[in-house]
Amino acid sequence: MAAYLTLTRRELSAFFLALRGYTVIAMAAFLMGLSFVSLVSKLQGEPTPMPITEIFYNTNYFWFIILFSAPVITMRLFALEKYSGTFETLMTTPISDAQVVLAKFTAALFFYSVLWLPLLACVLILRYVSQDPTLIDPGTLGSTFLGIFLLGALYMSMGCFASALTSSQIVAAMVSFSLGIGLFILGFIVDQFPMRKTWSSDTLSYMSMHVHMSDFARGVIDTRYIVFYLSLTVFFLFLTYRVVESRRWK
Repeated sequence: MAAYLTLTRRELSAFFLALRGYTVIAMAAFLMGLSFVSLVSKLQGEPTPMPITEIFYNTNYFWFIILFSAPVITMRLFALEKYSGTFETLMTTPISDAQVVLAKFTAALFFYSVLWLPLLACVLILRYVSQDPTLIDPGTLGSTFLGIFLLGALYMSMGCFASALTSSQIVAAMVSFSLGIGLFILGFIVDQFPMRKTWSSDTLSYMSMHVHMSDFARGVIDTRYIVFYLSLTVFFLFLTYRVVESRRWK
């Protein structure tokens, strides 16, 4: 456990002591600011039938942050270690492969969570300015952040897997982005082009992240969605573990 925490702190320091980390946070905050401006403009003088969190989710900026931040956050996790030659040194220390994978994933997910703190600030500012305590429902806000966290866990695990495959950060980012955009487009196709009611269409509909986040943003927590994200996250972490472990056979 001590080795896991030490490695997690090491990875976090690499995020928060490097310019790239703050650049990612700044870009995400900028996009959230644009979405905040768009949200305020929609609220002026007209009541809205949907929660504030759902209005934010319906902006394109939300998915921009998800799709582009994940590859940038995760591309260096394993690829940079392999490129610089420190990976083998790391793996000779008294720490298991599973601890290495989990520590890097935990650090990436923690940084991703910090990335979304400006959204909470925007919501609190809006509530303060409006002087309406009922404008933001705590339950809806909590479910929205739960959806963002679960979505981030999946994308961070895919990014870890992509980074473990190569020693090139650019290639790792491209693979991670391809996996993420593929899953995104799959759900988009299901939403835009409804299919006949069959088991395959039901399965594809179940995988639609748009539907998942729409429900989370409205305050609806479906345990099937939680199982979906946790299962895929564990699956990609297992694939990452197997890739890291495969070095023993080379």
